[in-house]
Amino acid sequence: MSIHNCKIIELPKISNTQGNLTFIEGSNHIPFDIQRVYYLYDVPGGATRGGHAHKDLHQLIVAMSGSFDILIDDGTKKKRFHLNRSYQGLYICPMIWRELDNFSSGSVCMVLASNRYDEDDYHRDYQTYLHALRTTQ
Repeated sequence: MSIHNCKIIELPKISNTQGNLTFIEGSNHIPFDIQRVYYLYDVPGGATRGGHAHKDLHQLIVAMSGSFDILIDDGTKKKRFHLNRSYQGLYICPMIWRELDNFSSGSVCMVLASNRYDEDDYHRDYQTYLHALRTTQ
């Protein structure tokens, strides 16, 4: 996979005088069924999250509140995204290294995942990740 497969997805946004509503339907608005939802919050200033790649997992990352940056890396190219709208999400396909940083105060990062948690799905060491990329090409 390459970072060209990763992209910002605009989610439905219904606005009226009482506020906005956004919804996400698996395999409709995003290219996978949702098997797990988790969120990051109270991230200390200057902290970095992520620092891994998934072998098979697809994800959509949404800034529910506040903002943060995501650096994605496919072993050849890198690209940085700034998320700050709750009606947009960054789709990340398998075998993409990701690092999240620059969290604003009070930010909440929600992640929708295609599979349940499985430690065996992770590449947590960057050099091991690069080796895996070379052996699968």
